[in-house]
Amino acid sequence: MAERPPRRLLVVEDEGNLGQTLSERLTRAGHEVVWARSVAAAREELARQRFDLALLDIGLGDGSGLSLGELIHAKCPGTAIIFLTAMGDPAHRIKGLEIGAEDYVVKPFHFQELLLRIENGLRRARFCESGLDRVRVGRADVSFQKHEATVDGQTTRLGAREAALLKLLVERRGAVVSRDVILDEVWSRDEYPTPRTVDNFILKLRRLVERVPDEPTVIRSVRGIGYQLDAASVKEA
Repeated sequence: MAERPPRRLLVVEDEGNLGQTLSERLTRAGHEVVWARSVAAAREELARQRFDLALLDIGLGDGSGLSLGELIHAKCPGTAIIFLTAMGDPAHRIKGLEIGAEDYVVKPFHFQELLLRIENGLRRARFCESGLDRVRVGRADVSFQKHEATVDGQTTRLGAREAALLKLLVERRGAVVSRDVILDEVWSRDEYPTPRTVDNFILKLRRLVERVPDEPTVIRSVRGIGYQLDAASVKEA
């Protein structure tokens, strides 16, 4: 079997020592790394080449990493995003996840933890890029690669985990998928999710695909086990 080529990462960090350290250690971990020291430099790199994952500092000297993340999500939907910041403000975390970020890591951090989160983000991004892309689920037209769902002409961004969860259910439509399987496939045990985490994400998806979210017929609950996506509700584009 051919060896998988290294994944290309964009590190956007204006603090010199940290940027250099991250670049060197991620390169030693087997990734191809491009380090941009500003929003402007990052924009140039994004116009020049495709990246598998972007690691973005939020507080940059010439702009916001959050705004850069929005640009990446809109223009490069196949690029996973992880925000890196010294700010522990919950509002920043919520905004980052709304943009569609894979994760949000607060400085100071342990490098091995960051590396695990990067690997998890890359795995989810590969899952959403592979196989089936465009599909209709219930009342929503979904593009997994773009992380978008369109309902009645209104397009909604899907977060990384929302897209991965919906794709898992689509690929296993008609079968009951347990919460444990969902946690293993969409999250990872080092992220400390709970079965309630899955339930909350299912509620978000039901608001998109169901005619009446409180009376679901597309994504059904199977008591004590997990969820089942009605096979008849899925139409491949």
